[in-house]
Amino acid sequence: MERPRVLLADDHVLVLEGLSKLLQGDMDLVGTASSGTEAVEKVAQLQPDVVLMDISMPGLNGFDAAKQMKNCAPRTKVIAVTMHRSTAYLRESLRAGMSGFVLKQSAASELAEAVNAVLRDERYVTPLVTQPTEPQGPNEGERALTVRQREVLRLIAQGRIAKEIATALNISVRTAEFHRVSIMQRLGLRTTAELTRFALENGIVE
Repeated sequence: MERPRVLLADDHVLVLEGLSKLLQGDMDLVGTASSGTEAVEKVAQLQPDVVLMDISMPGLNGFDAAKQMKNCAPRTKVIAVTMHRSTAYLRESLRAGMSGFVLKQSAASELAEAVNAVLRDERYVTPLVTQPTEPQGPNEGERALTVRQREVLRLIAQGRIAKEIATALNISVRTAEFHRVSIMQRLGLRTTAELTRFALENGIVE
């Protein structure tokens, strides 16, 4: 039986290195990518069996990247490997055409289990998401945010200013500022400190 050909996509070098070590011996690593745009380009070129991809990445987020991958590599299976255990992220990943959803906190053995499952044309969702682990208060507001708003909120919580957010997401400064205001209105928050605390409490940023 041929070993699965896997591409890794994550904007953190340490995560890429860690995943690469986990894959050694069972799968063939054919490439890595540090942005959603780069991931789409490499998938189109390499046509891997599986892509293990973070959701929050510069350029294209994981959801948008997965949608494009389905067009350029329809046989490639995409698995989200993320720190977000919110069911909102799970639903969004499935709508984007991803075949699997695994948390970065999951056991190493679960990653191989997910890869094997999607290669059998099955859907794999980590049991950690189906368990009642989500807070029921503030997290309701996080579910109301759009994917783009979650990206903007993550960057705000990282201390990025509007110009830096615009550059990272390839949008205008005015659009970045508009998203910031919209997020505050939707969550009922008034300051950057409140936004940052909300992002930390809901796992949007570490």
